[in-house]
Amino acid sequence: MHLSLQKKRRNDDGAEVTWEDQQRISTFSKLNTRLRSIEERLEELKQEKEALDDLSTELELTDEDEHVLSANLSFTLPQPRAMKRLEKDQAVISAQLSDLSANAEQCEKEMKELKVTLYARFGRAINLDE
Repeated sequence: MHLSLQKKRRNDDGAEVTWEDQQRISTFSKLNTRLRSIEERLEELKQEKEALDDLSTELELTDEDEHVLSANLSFTLPQPRAMKRLEKDQAVISAQLSDLSANAEQCEKEMKELKVTLYARFGRAINLDE
């Protein structure tokens, strides 16, 4: 997906590559990189959420009178407090997942619009697919 940075240049199909075209290509590339980063973070958060969900299930099976060891803080909490803390952590991750998903959708939308414009202009002379 490399085209020259010259003000105007002809590609293989004879279409001129303008500065605006270069800007669109650059924007597409940046969005693609951002989308990949978001997708990696989404996967990490999904795994973390799954671990918290598993922990929640385990905590629900314990007696309310039991104390639960907090792995990241190295002390025990009564089961009800541990559940509240876990619910808070789950809510934070859910909010992060929602925000990242919205960002990913926005990137995909902008990339789709750029693809339409660039493919209409350059056809097969440009490859924007992975």
